[in-house]
Amino acid sequence: MRGGPNASIIGLGRVGLNRGDSRTAAELARQAVIAAAADAGLTTAAIDGLVICRTSGASDAVLGLDLQRALGLRDLKLNRIALCEGASALAAIQTAALTVSAGMADVVACVFADTPVTPGTRIGAAFGRLKTGVGMEGLRYSAGLFGGASVYALSAQRYFALHGLDEQVLADVAITTRAWAALNPEATFRKPLTREDYFAARYIAEPLRLFDCAAPVNGAVAVIVSRRDRAADGAQPAVHILASAEGHPGTPDRRGFDRSLTHGGAIAARTLFEETGLSPAEIDICQFYDAFSIMPLVSLEAYGFYGPGEARAAYAEGAAGPGGGGMPINTGGGHLSGYYLQGMTPVVEAVLQARGAAGERQCERAGTILVTNDGGRLDYHAGIILGASEQWT
Repeated sequence: MRGGPNASIIGLGRVGLNRGDSRTAAELARQAVIAAAADAGLTTAAIDGLVICRTSGASDAVLGLDLQRALGLRDLKLNRIALCEGASALAAIQTAALTVSAGMADVVACVFADTPVTPGTRIGAAFGRLKTGVGMEGLRYSAGLFGGASVYALSAQRYFALHGLDEQVLADVAITTRAWAALNPEATFRKPLTREDYFAARYIAEPLRLFDCAAPVNGAVAVIVSRRDRAADGAQPAVHILASAEGHPGTPDRRGFDRSLTHGGAIAARTLFEETGLSPAEIDICQFYDAFSIMPLVSLEAYGFYGPGEARAAYAEGAAGPGGGGMPINTGGGHLSGYYLQGMTPVVEAVLQARGAAGERQCERAGTILVTNDGGRLDYHAGIILGASEQWT
């Protein structure tokens, strides 16, 4: 490895991860940090840095910097909110890694919590917002382009048109991801998904059907980041942060820029692979942000695993699924069948796999794991490569 931060994930805490939890996001966050510290063999008194992922959902007003007081933390050297929409989790971990590497803090907790699901309310309304119908901001809404599913449906339609594909490729993604979820006791949906079931489901925004969209839950996840030399004394196997990077394509003001498919992973990949000296072929597992089923396909191509329009092979040929013998993808069920806690969902599964603690779904090779986050309509992107301690000393 050529470089990278001197940082490791040494603690993991998760609370809730279901649709019936009635605790507030603030309380879930507090409990997740306590659980992560205990998982690392620490008390919360050891924490001297805190990075909170600000959700774009229902919890914005309640999850803020007052979490320090709720946890009883004193004399923090870092207390910050990360806001990159769905990329906030990796942005927070990157901030923590840089902070401990620079010696500005020793033990940093990163936490995301959300409570979008309210009993008696449709799941589809979980992330609804008040929309404006005037001015430039209102153009998309006056045209009927509401919610994340609608904008990612445009990406899927464009992807199909460019590469001569159809909804079968999305079915492959959803079915494969469900097969992993069946092995995960924490997953929201574990019943096997047949192709018939998939195509019988209603459209949310054509061509995205019900099973192409994330499964939101109420819950919180926290991780503890510290230096590698401290990680060796932890209660759990350390998961080393080999490299982290972001990629934000920006305004579509140049010829050839495809707003619906241009992905920041192409920018982040250069940094990640240069910093580690790895190639795509040396990645054991991918944990992609998959709020919609089109996203892993676009991510695979942006990171150079496949050429344009060819990522379908990972799913159609079984390489991405359990026992596929290739490169496993979203081994906990991802957002589609596991649970949607934005960018922390792929982080949790990556940490469990790197520790060798994923139970029935544990992959034989889990030494290098790529984790991605996406926010907005491919506006924000962050990637990180994690390494298992037994391989990366």
